[in-house]
Amino acid sequence: MQLPSQQVAVLEAASADEATSVDALAAATDLPPETVTGAVFELEDEGLVAVSERVDETVTLTDEGVEYAGDALPEVRLYEAALEAGADEESTQMGQVIGTSGLEGPQVDIALSNYARKGYGTIDSGEITADPDADPAADAEADALAALADAGETPVDAVDIDSDTVDQLERRGLVDRHESTVREVTLTERAVTELMAGIETSETVGQVTPELLTSGEWDDVEFADYNVEADAERFDGGKVHILRQTAERVKDTLVGMGFQEMDGPHVDADFWINDCLFMPQDHPARTHWDRFALEQPTHIDDLPEDLVDRVERAHKEGVGPDGEGYHSPWDEDFARALALRGHTTSLSTRYLSGEEVGDLEPPQRYFSVEKVYRNDTLDPTHLLEFFQIEGWVMAEDLSVRDLMGTFEEFYSQFGIEDIQFKPHYNPYTEPSFELFGTHPTTGELVEIGNSGIFREEMLEPLGVECDVMAWGLALERLLMLMYGFEDIRDIHGTLCDLELLRETEVTY
Repeated sequence: MQLPSQQVAVLEAASADEATSVDALAAATDLPPETVTGAVFELEDEGLVAVSERVDETVTLTDEGVEYAGDALPEVRLYEAALEAGADEESTQMGQVIGTSGLEGPQVDIALSNYARKGYGTIDSGEITADPDADPAADAEADALAALADAGETPVDAVDIDSDTVDQLERRGLVDRHESTVREVTLTERAVTELMAGIETSETVGQVTPELLTSGEWDDVEFADYNVEADAERFDGGKVHILRQTAERVKDTLVGMGFQEMDGPHVDADFWINDCLFMPQDHPARTHWDRFALEQPTHIDDLPEDLVDRVERAHKEGVGPDGEGYHSPWDEDFARALALRGHTTSLSTRYLSGEEVGDLEPPQRYFSVEKVYRNDTLDPTHLLEFFQIEGWVMAEDLSVRDLMGTFEEFYSQFGIEDIQFKPHYNPYTEPSFELFGTHPTTGELVEIGNSGIFREEMLEPLGVECDVMAWGLALERLLMLMYGFEDIRDIHGTLCDLELLRETEVTY
């Protein structure tokens, strides 16, 4: 019997009494594992070997996991700092506790997102409490990190760690799971018989070369068979994030409805973000607890003086014969303070005032799908930064019916037909209402946006003399209704589920 040299080498290294892995055969024959794998499949086709397969799963710590294994999880450090600050007796300012904890950058967000989940205490309105009965020493995730740090790369079934804990650590990016297919080879009786009789080595060529072609030797050599069924290593290519895909689809939908896109700065003056919206300067949402101010630079230099005067007058005195205003202090220096925008309505005020594209004559339709920033408590439906679908229509004699009809048309493009409306209060719109949709998995109502007709106190200083209806919708909440996500942190941020994003199909 004649066989290629690689197959002969594999047969001579394998055993009929016990299974030998491909890696072991590669080491014994000094052949690459992929060459051995190809030879094994060819020998299996000849009935000379039997091949068995199993999938081994190993888990290892990421660099971040190694860091926390040696220096405690961020939520544990936050809890210890809260105890030192006396938060187990009465609520304490969260900023103070974070400052003493030594947490910085992304670690702060990680600590806040896991603190309440693990029962270490509560976080509400900038205040933090610590549960005196919580026991960081019994933290399953911390124990798992310590065990894996000692074990190195370990088979999952060889460590005494709950599978849910491993899943959670993987979602947090603290461990990596690796799956590998292990093939083991055993000689058949026929192979033993052929080996005893003696197997000759035949020379085969695995690749056509220019030399073979020009010399004509290709016509006389024996070419090795190519196994088209052999497994290949999996490579995950890059793809556009599902959030970005949906954002682009939203833009296409609104352009198809006759809207133009707005653009503007992520960092802007409080004047454009809040004052032009007739938002009083003592409103709770304008405190340092709800906004991200800039350390450098702190203020904007250039604001249109006439508009500043008109906005100040509207705040102090109101608009029209029955206008009241707020009768509260209005500070231009406060209006010039810079912050990350908490909503993209700052773009709307810039466009409506004529600051961006000049004076606009009705009818006009504008939108944006841009990121906004709020100092919210992290939970399944809230993040510190997210995407807002801003939009407004300028026209004569607009009504709530027009606004509701716009939403019904927009959301129907995404297969959402059960929008519900609830009256609401905004300083800058009247009437106002919130939008809700039914979550396809839980059946619960999910708030998906806020809307209304801009008030005269807002429009008159901007120089707008007709009706404007407007809205701010949440892009991430739209994804929840479209795909059934229950936690937006699965698709956004440090806890993002990469496998979910790879496998989720885009719906049209």
